[in-house]
Amino acid sequence: MPQQAPQPPAQPTPPPQPVQSEPVIVLDPAHGGTDTGARGENGLTEKDVVLQIARVVREQLAQKGYRVVLTRDDDSNPSYDDRAGIANGYREVIFISLHVSSTGTPGTVRAYFDQFSTPVTAQALPAGPPGGKQAPPAQPQSTLVAWQEAQRPYVDVSHHLADLIQLQLAQSFSGSPSASSAAPVRTLRSVTAPAVAIEISSVASPADALAGSAALVAAAIARGVSALRPGAK
Repeated sequence: MPQQAPQPPAQPTPPPQPVQSEPVIVLDPAHGGTDTGARGENGLTEKDVVLQIARVVREQLAQKGYRVVLTRDDDSNPSYDDRAGIANGYREVIFISLHVSSTGTPGTVRAYFDQFSTPVTAQALPAGPPGGKQAPPAQPQSTLVAWQEAQRPYVDVSHHLADLIQLQLAQSFSGSPSASSAAPVRTLRSVTAPAVAIEISSVASPADALAGSAALVAAAIARGVSALRPGAK
């Protein structure tokens, strides 16, 4: 039988390229239902304005390839826990709460990260016997994080994200600060992910001016998220 020609060695299969995980952006239009939020003399209510803005921001971000989820898409008023629960249901997520202020310079926008009223304090060591060595600290009874403390481990990254977004907002909205601010924002408190609040000034502004700010806010969010996560869109 004729001998078969030797087969060339098989080329090794290249390792699969890692898949970049894109964050889900959860937009939280503040207030809703009987909670109108800020009211303007022009008849506008914060709950309606932020919902309109959130829908435009969702569309703008979706066009950039992001998956966007709203905590409400109607005149309902989910609880703080429900809003946080939506975000916490995703593995990779950015939480953005949208607000319109009752005061402030019209046409300016501010980004906030959560500020806890009390810092983490070390537990006091129990006293040992007189003249003896101090007893070791007692082991904590539970490693579970309290629901209203869930944002605490993420404060630093949330602060960084808020600064990145604020820098973009300052370029689009004249008179806006260049750095974000800390504030006790209850909506962010239970989110286990980077979470910021964006507040547009003010509800006294004309409706078309507020609506026109949505696309610029969306662009600032997208650039901020991209700077925080260079692999993101």
